[in-house]
Amino acid sequence: MLEWLSLIKDPNVQWIVLGSMLLGLSSGVIGSFAYLRKQSLMGDALSHAALPGVCIAFMLSGSKSILLFLIGAAAAGIVATFGIGFITRNTRIKQDSALAIVLTVFFGLGIVLLTKIQHSGNGNQSGLDKFLFGQAASMIHSDVIIMAIISIVLVGICTLLFKEFKLLSFDAGFARGIGYPVAFMDQLIMFLMVVAVVVGIQAVGVVLMAALLITPAVSARYWTERLGLMVILAGLFGAFSGLAGTFISASGNNLPTGPLTVLVATALFVISVIAAPRRGLLSKWLLRVSVRSRVRREQAILQISGEERSQ
Repeated sequence: MLEWLSLIKDPNVQWIVLGSMLLGLSSGVIGSFAYLRKQSLMGDALSHAALPGVCIAFMLSGSKSILLFLIGAAAAGIVATFGIGFITRNTRIKQDSALAIVLTVFFGLGIVLLTKIQHSGNGNQSGLDKFLFGQAASMIHSDVIIMAIISIVLVGICTLLFKEFKLLSFDAGFARGIGYPVAFMDQLIMFLMVVAVVVGIQAVGVVLMAALLITPAVSARYWTERLGLMVILAGLFGAFSGLAGTFISASGNNLPTGPLTVLVATALFVISVIAAPRRGLLSKWLLRVSVRSRVRREQAILQISGEERSQ
């Protein structure tokens, strides 16, 4: 307990905690709409597509600026979304196959560029490979401020357009029929996912970012039937994952924050699967036991009634 209190007082840990919590909050909120629209793999594709953008930004600038990396990764993510949409609209290839194509091509290109940078002799490239798996400990004050601003904007947009996103997620045909710009809103959600992924690549990395985007939303779905409450719970689950993952990482030696954050989110998912009311395994088991007990009692009553009548 004393060790945890000392960690809380550490300014560096405070910044990392704040950044991880904001990342989990925004990822959980926007991930809820991606999950409901059955685009869970989109986060995986976009996170892997961000890697070549980071590499190209470094090759053009020669500096490890988080802002330039965000711009490069966002540009690559936008190109990836348009590529997925183009393949889906103009060929017979379905979206899951288009996602797989874009994911592997962009990630392969990113690995090639990363290898070229590491063999270029540029002394400033040290640590660039941390974007694969994340390194939250490298975040500084300016990085957290950028993450805070972007996270607030993401949550604000989702709040303002909640009704439109809700209708798009459940009945896009009806939304189109009443005059909503469905294509624009669809691209907007894609863009928000790109931004959420880009914000998280420094803390969690391109490989694990998809898990933080979807897992809190899936966990929240087990606890409620209402979209509004689901979005709130997903944000809270994501924020708690960032908080717990950071503290566990800071309390040990050489424990990576990003993977631990994802593991905490996975633990919340397991708890939700087991203990959630109505949808959880424990609830369903108790319901089955209750039904069987009631059926047995009714059968016993019928049997006793039949014996009394026969006498």
